[in-house]
Order: sequence, then C-alpha cells, then structure tokens
Amino acid sequence: MSPSTPNTNIPEAEVADRPVGHDGVKVNVTEQDGWTGGPGLAGATIIVAALLFIGSIAMFIRAIILADAGNGGVGLLILSVPIFIISLVMFGMVKIISPGHTRVVQFFGRYLGTNRRTGLSLIPPLANSTKVSVRVRNFETNTIKVNDSGGNPVVIGAIIVWQVADTAKATFSVEDMDEFIHSQAESALRHVATSHPYDGGTSHNPSLSGSTDLVSQELADEVAARVKVAGLEILEARISALSYAPEIAQAMLQRQQASAIVDARETIVEGAVTMVEAALDQLEEKDIVELDPERRAAMVSNLLVVLCSDSNAQPIINTGSLYS
Repeated sequence: MSPSTPNTNIPEAEVADRPVGHDGVKVNVTEQDGWTGGPGLAGATIIVAALLFIGSIAMFIRAIILADAGNGGVGLLILSVPIFIISLVMFGMVKIISPGHTRVVQFFGRYLGTNRRTGLSLIPPLANSTKVSVRVRNFETNTIKVNDSGGNPVVIGAIIVWQVADTAKATFSVEDMDEFIHSQAESALRHVATSHPYDGGTSHNPSLSGSTDLVSQELADEVAARVKVAGLEILEARISALSYAPEIAQAMLQRQQASAIVDARETIVEGAVTMVEAALDQLEEKDIVELDPERRAAMVSNLLVVLCSDSNAQPIINTGSLYS
C-alpha cells in the first residue's frame, strides 16, 4: 500500500478516536487506585521520622563537640547524614488530603495511582504527588455574538457547572484543564447557537428563546463530549444571557410587536364572531325581534365594530327606520 492510499479497513470506532490531521499519539491514561497507607501507618511514620530527625541532629551536635575536643567524631558525623535524609524522606511520605481533593501520585514520572483517602495518608517513598480538586465548580462563558440559524446576529452566554471525574486524564491529557474547558465551552456554545433560530422554532429545531431547557441540555451534551478527553464531567449547562445584537434589536422588537398585534387581533375577531353569532341566535330563539337579511347584516356590522374597535364606541340613536 502506498503512503497516499487511505486504509479503508480501519474500524470506524478507531478512526473516530484518532487525532485529526496527523498520526500523533494521545495520552492514554485512566485513573486507578494507588497504594496508600491509612492514618495509623501515617502517624507511626511521623513519630519514627521525628525520632530519626532528632537523633540525627543530636548525633551531628555530638560529632561537632567530639571534633572540637580532638576525639574524632567523623564516623558519627557521617552516620548522622543518612539518618537525617531518611527522616526527610519519611516526612515526605505523609500527606494530608482535605475532603473534595485528591493526590495524583507519580514515581519518577510514572503514574502510580490516585489517592482519594482524606485526612492523614501515606504514599510510597520518593514519590511526588499533585493535588487535584474534585469539587463542583462553575464559570460563566464570555458573552459572544453569533448568527443564529436564520442569519440573525444574537448575543449569548452560558453558565457551565463541572467537576473532575478522572484525575489522571485531567492531569496528564491536557496542559491546563481550566483553560481547556473554558475554550471548549465557548466553542460548543457558538455551535449550538448557530444551529437554532432565535425564536419561532419547530419541534425538530427548537428556538433559543422558546426552548431554553432543550437548548441547555444540547449544550451540556456537546460540552461533555468535547471535554471527555480531559476526564471532566459536565453537571449542568444553562443559558445565562440571550438577546438580539444591538444593531438589529430595534427592528426585531418592532417585528415582535407587529406579530403580537396580529395575534391579538385574530383572538379579538374570533371572539367577536362567536359573540355576534350567540347574540343573533338568542334574539331569534326568544323571538325578540324579527330580522330580515339586510337588518341582520347591519346588526352584525354594528356589533363587530363595537367589539373589535380599539376605542369605546359612540352610540347613535336612530329615531327613524333603517330605510329612511
């Protein structure tokens, strides 16, 4: 197979998991439990380390005194150094972890595991650890201006609630998880906003203003898919700011007002027709007055004018007949 010929036998799942545009290798690491000692072992380590530390200092002082007196003390001085180093190593093994925090433990660059034990705990000697918070955090994205699916510029912002689910991926897979989730959230928000109209949506394509819950859930799902590689979990996403861009806000407001007026007029006319029909039926049923087609049309016209008028109707008393 030549280098330019694509490999069509690669499974679809593997293709989707590959980096785009090159054959690089992603950091493939998953959180695992590392060896940790409990508070009892950690307390005993502190006591032993303290005794060794005090002993090494005492031996060092004794060696200096003997050297000043001309009685040697070089061996005692040499012995105090490794004891002092051992005590420092033992002190470094003891870690204090508060609730909502973890320790990612490494041994000369190799990932050993994550310590989620709170309080006093013990890690392997010469290992270093990085504190990673697993508390729930939130942030508000920048208010960005994008075009909705109809091409209208809108201003939109969102609040993202998240936490670290996989401490190993959050530490090793991305350079800075806070910067990573901020940029990915804004990118997802931009994509979701351009996929929906601002208003007047349908069941298949809900609007940003009329279906905020559906749009927020879509935003949460998209952000979660983008930050999964970093071991982050999205708990909630909510639209925090939504409006037309200032340059078209006035025109869109007029359009909304016109639409509202049309809807109100339709409701008024529909109600007026129902009321006129009921009035005529009752007049005929109770035989109050007999109306020929012309009088009936005149009464319908007058009632509709009264019921549909914006201002109060001014009654006019006709002392003659309809035909004079």
